[in-house]
Amino acid sequence: MLEKLKQLSKETVVYGISTVVGRFLNFILIPFYSNIFIPVDMGIVSNLYSYIGIFNIIFIYGMDSAYLKLGSLKENGDSKKAFSSTLILLLITSALFVSLISVLTPQISIFLGGEQYSGKYGELLSYSANILLLDALCVVPFISLRLENKALKFSLIRVANILINIGLNLTLILGFGMGIEAVFISNLVASAFSFVVLLPEIVKKFQLDFDTEIILRALKFGLPFLPAGLAAMFMQVIDKPILEKLAGLQVLGVYHANYKLGIFMMLYVNMFQFAWQPFFLKTANEPDAKKVFSKVFTYFTLAGSFIFVLLTFTIKEIVNFKVAGYSILGEKYHSGIEIIPVILLGYLFYGLYVNLNAGFYIKEKSLPVPLYLSLGALLNIASNFILIPFLGMMGAALSTLISYIFLAMIFYFKVQKFYKVDYENEKIVKILGISFLYIIIFYLLYAIEPPFFVNISLILVFPVILYLLKVITQNELLTVKKMIISKFRKSKNAK
Repeated sequence: MLEKLKQLSKETVVYGISTVVGRFLNFILIPFYSNIFIPVDMGIVSNLYSYIGIFNIIFIYGMDSAYLKLGSLKENGDSKKAFSSTLILLLITSALFVSLISVLTPQISIFLGGEQYSGKYGELLSYSANILLLDALCVVPFISLRLENKALKFSLIRVANILINIGLNLTLILGFGMGIEAVFISNLVASAFSFVVLLPEIVKKFQLDFDTEIILRALKFGLPFLPAGLAAMFMQVIDKPILEKLAGLQVLGVYHANYKLGIFMMLYVNMFQFAWQPFFLKTANEPDAKKVFSKVFTYFTLAGSFIFVLLTFTIKEIVNFKVAGYSILGEKYHSGIEIIPVILLGYLFYGLYVNLNAGFYIKEKSLPVPLYLSLGALLNIASNFILIPFLGMMGAALSTLISYIFLAMIFYFKVQKFYKVDYENEKIVKILGISFLYIIIFYLLYAIEPPFFVNISLILVFPVILYLLKVITQNELLTVKKMIISKFRKSKNAK
């Protein structure tokens, strides 16, 4: 079991480094935008990217999940048919979607921005449609790299994409004086780069063979993930369009900039997710698979809760940190700092859902997933409409947290009925219970702004509490110690 955990850890590190580096590089744009753009412009970017996220799911309609499943099976693993058939299907449907968006651009622009901003939205829609097209065509080759354990190549392309995006943003905005249209032009060029770099991978595996049997199997497995994907995306982005309608672009801009700082927890979840999906599919038939999954769940929750506490009690220092006279978050956006801990905790529960989703993949029970995700999305939408009028942007943040808690709970109870794993429930409850206690402490202290050493003390006490509650055992500490010593010795010998 230890070897399997080491394998997952190794792949998580490879994907994780690229994800952390990539997201960190991308994060540079947040202080840049918040010090350049006014909140209204930031609101327009946030609103349109929310819809891009939704339409990205429509463009792919579950074929990513389908190919991930088909490509992992032995009878299809080395076949060009699954790769080619799925890619051809995505090309045809994506071209149709782009054509439809082009025809309906005037109507979509008015829907998004009303008469006041329809012209600006119309200009940006063309860029957005082509971004969606290129990203859809990159899905299959990217998954192919993951299935072949080509984590380094996958990671390098992702990071290069982000570097190009950032470089063009800086050049177009600072060098050419462009506005928010530069954000979308930069994204489009970066997406085109990824597609071009993946072309050799496509040429190597592509053949003009549209296998109907494979496509039908892919559609059968993948299409249920369309409503599931839409529901999941709704939970990630629907708060923004609703907030825009109820509170305006100014509030949305402030919310969006602060919401993005929750990315630090999302980094952790993404690192895990990229390695987790191929890992559990390959490990599922091993005799000790369920024991491995149980330990992974505990360790994921433990590490995530510590990240949550660390970020929550240092967030003010992070936000006010200055580089070349500019703070990480422009002063016009500081009124939204208080939502960040809620977003961090929401992403942690999202990670629990990602972990629990393994059972549905393993047993190929994709049909119930859309229902559960749809319930979560409906809860999110309803709570946004209820809470935003009273709490403003905090209402939107709480709606995200509530929906992810609901999703993690329903997935836990439902998946246990057909793929029972003996999770360490007592430890999980203790970890999450202390995390909720800490967020309450944060808001009690938020108004009085205690000295920084108080926050540091609370961070240091957190693992001590978990040790006293026997969440962290002596044996586990010794195992970690041995692993660290072993790594140190290997590094020393290598020198």
